[in-house]
Amino acid sequence: MIWTIFLFVQALLLYFVLTGRSRSAKEPPLDKGFIPWLGHALEFGKDASKFLNRMKLKHGDIFTVRAAGRYVTVLLDPHSYDAVTSDSHSLDFTRYAQVLMDRIFNLQLSHQQMAKAKAMMRKHFMVANATVLNSAVNRHLRALLQAEIPQNQKDWKDEGLFDFSFRILFKTGYLTLFGGEKNNNSADPSSVYEDYKTFDGLLTKMARGTLKSGEKSTAQRVRRRLWELLAPAGLTEDSGSSQWLHAYRCILQEGGSDEETQKKAVLMQLWATQGNVGPAAFWLLCYLLTNHDALIAVKREFGQISQMEPSETPLTDGTVQTPVFDSALEETLRLTAAPFITREVVQEKMLVMAHGQEYLLRKGDRVCLFPFNSPQMDPEVHREPQKFKYDRFLNADGSEKKDFYKGGKRLKYYTMPWGAGTNGCVGKQFAINTIRQFVYTVLTNYDLELCDPHAQVPEVNAGRYGFGMLQPKGDLLVRYKPRKTHTRA
Repeated sequence: MIWTIFLFVQALLLYFVLTGRSRSAKEPPLDKGFIPWLGHALEFGKDASKFLNRMKLKHGDIFTVRAAGRYVTVLLDPHSYDAVTSDSHSLDFTRYAQVLMDRIFNLQLSHQQMAKAKAMMRKHFMVANATVLNSAVNRHLRALLQAEIPQNQKDWKDEGLFDFSFRILFKTGYLTLFGGEKNNNSADPSSVYEDYKTFDGLLTKMARGTLKSGEKSTAQRVRRRLWELLAPAGLTEDSGSSQWLHAYRCILQEGGSDEETQKKAVLMQLWATQGNVGPAAFWLLCYLLTNHDALIAVKREFGQISQMEPSETPLTDGTVQTPVFDSALEETLRLTAAPFITREVVQEKMLVMAHGQEYLLRKGDRVCLFPFNSPQMDPEVHREPQKFKYDRFLNADGSEKKDFYKGGKRLKYYTMPWGAGTNGCVGKQFAINTIRQFVYTVLTNYDLELCDPHAQVPEVNAGRYGFGMLQPKGDLLVRYKPRKTHTRA
């Protein structure tokens, strides 16, 4: 017994020797936490925004924390973000992305496949097929809304706004990009959506590797089902899917990916293209419905458009300007878009901050930017940052406001919902067009109001910080019915 205790103590001491770490004079402040190996992982995962604010008050704009055996240097000075996003030599994006792909989708893709896929997506989403995709979105969106509540229906329909927004936009995107209309495998949009909701509810735990045993079984089951439901999508040119998805599968095939790998990659693209649009539209409608002046301003702008254009206008040809809507959407994203921008340190780097201070980044560590905390919720950049101000991004003459300052210096990045640098979101404009068309269609074709006129914006699910758009803890009950005539707001 004594010998067993002695060996245990020796092993424990050896562990601390091998895993211990001290800060050198050139490195950022180091905070390992009190729990060996785990460090700050629990607090980080529970509410990253609150935790990182606490670390910033303690250490300043840059610090290194230990989390589940890894050391992560967090940078919260937006003036210095370019030093990270512009360096693809010492700081690598793909390694951490590959870690997440494996954990969430059980997928491995080569760096070359990922690079080719991104270049192809930029072509399809930003140039070649934008008009075709936007037209398809408009067609599917209107059909889905009419199926939900026909134009001849007189009664109100009550529903949770989050489920309504997420469901309609998920199905719209699925039909537009993945061709559910012509897939002869019973993969109707409703089936895919229900399974996707279960998958999405476990996504953050999959990413962190914290699934419980029962949750692991559920994740494996729903993941396999989604693989099969999506199997025909993009497989052939006449599958009913978008040209983008077929081109994507061709890249995978040329790279040697077998059919199983392709199905997993298609699920990843379903998440990448549909995971954030519905939640973003929910938050926008939520803020509009709980802010009378904002709702009136957006309705007035849409009313003027509907007077000039046919009601079917997709608002995506570039000729129709919606500055009030654009500002309201930007403000919504400022309040609810909270991705981590993460890089792997592949070789030692001296990070030069905007104020001139230099810090050494160790090879093997990770670097993380969290724009939600800074600049998006920084009171020095955005006065009263917790409040929704629909005109925050408008100048007095109605033009877009781009001048925001911190420390007396104009910011390049005053919001970062779409990432930054070479790894920014290539589907940004397509997503914005989809949200704009959804909100326009709902507000001009339906009467939409809160079931409880005094209802407040729901609290966010703090566990989803770092994974794109936040989601609410609960929902906001609304009711809607077809509008008889389109009148100016």
